[in-house]
Amino acid sequence: MSVYAGLALGALALLSIILAIRGARKTKSLSDYALGSKGFSPWSVGLALAASMTSAATFIINPGIIGYYGVSAFIAYAIVLPIAALGTLVLVSKAFRQMGVKQQSLSLSHWLENQYQSPFLGKLFAFLSLLMLTFIVLIVVGLSQVISSSLNIEAQTAMLILIAVVFGYMMFGGANSMVYTNTIQALLMLVVAFLLLGSGHEHFSEGLSGFLKKLENIDPKLAQVPYPESPLFRDYFEIIICQILIGIAIIFQPHIITKSLLLKDDRALSKYLITAVVVEIIFFMVVLTGLYARLEFPDLQVNGSILSPDQMVSVYVVQEFPVWLGLIVILGLISAGLSTLEGLIQALSTTINREIVQSYFFPETKKALSESQKLKLNRIIIIFLAVVSAIWSWQQIVNPNLSVALLAQNGVYAFFAAAFVPIAFGLFIRNFGKVPATTAAILAIVTHFGTYYLRLGPYMQEEVRNPAVAASYAIIIASLSGLILHFTQKRSAI
Repeated sequence: MSVYAGLALGALALLSIILAIRGARKTKSLSDYALGSKGFSPWSVGLALAASMTSAATFIINPGIIGYYGVSAFIAYAIVLPIAALGTLVLVSKAFRQMGVKQQSLSLSHWLENQYQSPFLGKLFAFLSLLMLTFIVLIVVGLSQVISSSLNIEAQTAMLILIAVVFGYMMFGGANSMVYTNTIQALLMLVVAFLLLGSGHEHFSEGLSGFLKKLENIDPKLAQVPYPESPLFRDYFEIIICQILIGIAIIFQPHIITKSLLLKDDRALSKYLITAVVVEIIFFMVVLTGLYARLEFPDLQVNGSILSPDQMVSVYVVQEFPVWLGLIVILGLISAGLSTLEGLIQALSTTINREIVQSYFFPETKKALSESQKLKLNRIIIIFLAVVSAIWSWQQIVNPNLSVALLAQNGVYAFFAAAFVPIAFGLFIRNFGKVPATTAAILAIVTHFGTYYLRLGPYMQEEVRNPAVAASYAIIIASLSGLILHFTQKRSAI
């Protein structure tokens, strides 16, 4: 298994490098790196979006959490959150794209700067985008566990190899190669999604009630909703309300909402959205694998060792599938992580390059920098991101707090809680101003981290705290403050 897995992973890495080299030939400017040549079919961009939305969290980490906490977690992650997220994607994509194309925006922070004519707001979100590093860490840790299990090497070693390869080829390819790699990854992920969903079909031999009965036999709480003793799914507020708010806000991540800017024209939008939504529904259902894994490892142990949520799917795949099929599944799991990882590297490096490094370190010569210099600068930034990601991922592998998902959720949820009001209200409320937008963003960050780290409220009193609760409070307070300021300003103007 280890030998064949090594050969398969080597082939996948080689293919990605070849596509990156091909993309690099078309990448002559920072705009090319960020948005590509815009000659992609809407089906390809839709598949790329679905792949970018579906990270190691969906295929590797979240199923493990569902394996721990059962049906309550499944309802939250496979039903409530997807409905909210995909509905929001359909609702906002056209408006965001039209404004982004008109403004010639290269990144989310660039879009916000142009939308509100506010360099401060653009810079604020450029710095806040660094929170997305926590998501990179989640993906790196999740993929490292899969590679470690399949190659029978230490997770830390797998992590270092992964970072060297992926960050290495992303220094050159950008959007021109990423759409192609994401398309291939999405197709492979579709195959693997059906394999994983079908892997536990025997558990439904007595129907859904029989499946739930098997979970009850392990632990009655696994089949109950809610799961009061869990740290994340204690009541319907955490399972439904929080997931709706998170699902809506999740679309405002830079590597997701900016995908529509890769389309050639508005006519391609419908095909793009249909492709993305249909494929994404299938991907979201993969978390059911976590319940299959729990039935295979009822005491959460294998060979006498306790399985963490982050390890559960990797171990399940190695034990459940024959070698040749296991290789396909492993490649699909890795593709799930790579697709989002590539998008995050591309979006973050572009944002840091334009909004932070060029702005602060080359203020007078910003326009004088040649496009080749900007691309070289981008490569240096990607090296910096690789080093930070490696250090942080090492710490999470050695000493996680329940799951790396909590670290990622804390950072990512804070970012899109802050982004929600400036983007959503800017798109749909006429003349929504920069003062309400900026105030709401700052209040969201303060509320999220204040609630989480100061342990404010009854949900924050346990050792393991739920970042979704803190983000939900942040979104609600930011929305109310934004609306109050908007209508106050409007009334004053009258």
